[in-house]
Amino acid sequence: MREERVGQSHIIQGCYVCGMFRKEIVMIPSKTSLLIIAVLECVMLSLFACESLGKRPATITEITTIVPEETNELLANPGMGWQTFHRTSDKDKNLPDWIPSTIHYARWGWGTLEPQPGKIDYEFLDRVLSETRKAGQQLAFRAMCCSTTPGRPYHPDWLKNVGGKILVCTYKDKKGLTVPDLDDPVVLERHLDFIKRLGARYDGHPDIDHIDLGSVGWWGEWHMSGSKTCKKPTMENRRKIIDAYIAAFKKTPILMLIGDSECLGYASQYRAGWRADCLGDMCGFSKNWCHMRDLYPRLVKQAGVGETWKTAPVAWEVCWDMRRWVDEKWSLRFIFNYALALHGSYLNNKSAPLPAGENVREEIERFLRRLGYRLVLREFKHRKQIRRGKPLALTMKWQNVGSAPCYRPYRVAYRIKAENGYVRTFVGKLTVEKWMPGSIEVFTKEFFEEPPDLPPGEIVEVSDRIVLPADIPTGMFSLAIGVVGEKNTEPVLRLAIKGRGGNGWYPLSKLRVLN
Repeated sequence: MREERVGQSHIIQGCYVCGMFRKEIVMIPSKTSLLIIAVLECVMLSLFACESLGKRPATITEITTIVPEETNELLANPGMGWQTFHRTSDKDKNLPDWIPSTIHYARWGWGTLEPQPGKIDYEFLDRVLSETRKAGQQLAFRAMCCSTTPGRPYHPDWLKNVGGKILVCTYKDKKGLTVPDLDDPVVLERHLDFIKRLGARYDGHPDIDHIDLGSVGWWGEWHMSGSKTCKKPTMENRRKIIDAYIAAFKKTPILMLIGDSECLGYASQYRAGWRADCLGDMCGFSKNWCHMRDLYPRLVKQAGVGETWKTAPVAWEVCWDMRRWVDEKWSLRFIFNYALALHGSYLNNKSAPLPAGENVREEIERFLRRLGYRLVLREFKHRKQIRRGKPLALTMKWQNVGSAPCYRPYRVAYRIKAENGYVRTFVGKLTVEKWMPGSIEVFTKEFFEEPPDLPPGEIVEVSDRIVLPADIPTGMFSLAIGVVGEKNTEPVLRLAIKGRGGNGWYPLSKLRVLN
């Protein structure tokens, strides 16, 4: 207790416990002040007496502040990262052990998926899903109708027998290619029904990451380039196909190739993200034209999907594979920074071997360290002690240092554990999908000279609270944090901080619970 006289006033500054307490009181006149001082001294003496008898005060405000250490490890998280192609990660001989992969991507013909009229081969898809799950991955796939391989069409053999119209097309120097006419009422009806039944079975399936909205054009890529005899379906029918996918897959995310900008613009209004399948083309087809500098800037603008990444994912597939990039001496840093600047979440190298060469692994690791979301807990604060049955306030600072948001509303949760084995998990009010990465202006003159490093997202300060049960044991607890699923309390994300336990939780601090 300290007393200072300032003119006719007294300023009394005290730190006394009903916990820790600091209070300034300005009192006039002086006789009243002296009386209050005496009362406060008596109160303090009583409190100190209680403390000496082992009785704790009612409110504890001493704060624990934790600053976790960031990690540089590559993180295996759902909904992002390196994709294996038509094989699971445990069967991908070209996947090095230092690259994590949580997505298995595949494409199948309509005829493979529906070999008999009205009968989808669920046994085939369920087997692929089971193998994918065992490998620690989720599946993403596309259905295709139009093949450029003579004698190996993508449509079902039975389609012509039920009255469906089949076209004979050319593709470059290839002739006699058979493809279904999606403007034919019978073909269109059958295909729309196929999409509907596919969604009825698999929408929201926990082992499916996303659906690649295909069906139209060569390989389901929404174009018929190279053909002088066949065209895409009418815009009306293309929209019907998009509508069918949107209606069938209301829970599962949908992506669509960027080739048909008008249709992609339409689909993006209904939560579809986009994908591009020629990342790295730096004039490999022509000395005067390439996907990176010419096609993609135009299609992104035409489709109006420059901001779509904020609510739906962007996926990249490499042109050829990375070995061609290195052989042509194209800059890996340019290509990877380009992909990050457009806020990609996925990369598919078609399960091809990685290129040899100096700094190749370093550049790939650097890229994968930013691809998708990457959540760093910068600071974590709470009271050191709390009474049972009372709320515990938690304040945190988070930062997304990746290239995209997490598109799922995964929840921040807390786990307390006592030395006697008592464990309790609390799910707070915070979800992670709104924590955005940094951004830069793309497709400018400066951008095409050398895409800069994507900056990290802003640090977001948030607060949460948990209420301890009234019957919780007293004593010392460890307090851990984790990000859990939408409907369960098991950790689903790896954070970009050190200290992860084998159960997925990150122990951060100690908490004393009082009676």
